[in-house]
Amino acid sequence: MKNTVEIRWHGRGGQGAKTAALLLADVCFKHGKNVQGFPEYGPERMGAPITAYNRISDDELRVHSNIYDPDYVVVVDETLLEAIDVTAGLSEDGGIVINTQKPKEEIIPHLKGYKGKVYTIDARRISEEALGKYFPNSPMLAAIVAVSKVMEKDEFLSQMETSYQHKFAKKPEVIEGNMKALRMAFEEVK
Repeated sequence: MKNTVEIRWHGRGGQGAKTAALLLADVCFKHGKNVQGFPEYGPERMGAPITAYNRISDDELRVHSNIYDPDYVVVVDETLLEAIDVTAGLSEDGGIVINTQKPKEEIIPHLKGYKGKVYTIDARRISEEALGKYFPNSPMLAAIVAVSKVMEKDEFLSQMETSYQHKFAKKPEVIEGNMKALRMAFEEVK
């Protein structure tokens, strides 16, 4: 599966990691890719750690399991860096994207010796500026697309706008806010 990108998402219940993984699978599918997007459930309560996964490939996907050796990891809640080993199995050829206000130099010591690329983004600030509330999943979704390059930026934004128009047909301000958050995240992931 050399043409496959595997992504593992770490977040907390209610932050939208599962939704972001499913949205990524949806837009990549519409772009002609073979995809999987699925959560791993544990205690299903608000604030509990959750894991979600994406497999995106040009080839047929025959593996149907959790992802143990991801190319990329997305950490929606930086407090999970102390709670679980988010870098377990993470390829040093890929990278990790972390939602944080801190510079990456402060984050690296919490990554258990991980030597690959570390990207940071302040999804809180972006979502509060674009949406007026803290919804980190849209900025984190754009950040992982920018970092992993599973889709071209313009195609991704076009597919996401179509998806949001369908989902939020009667709430144009939600569509506009989410699109602003996506665009900002593409520019601000470091």
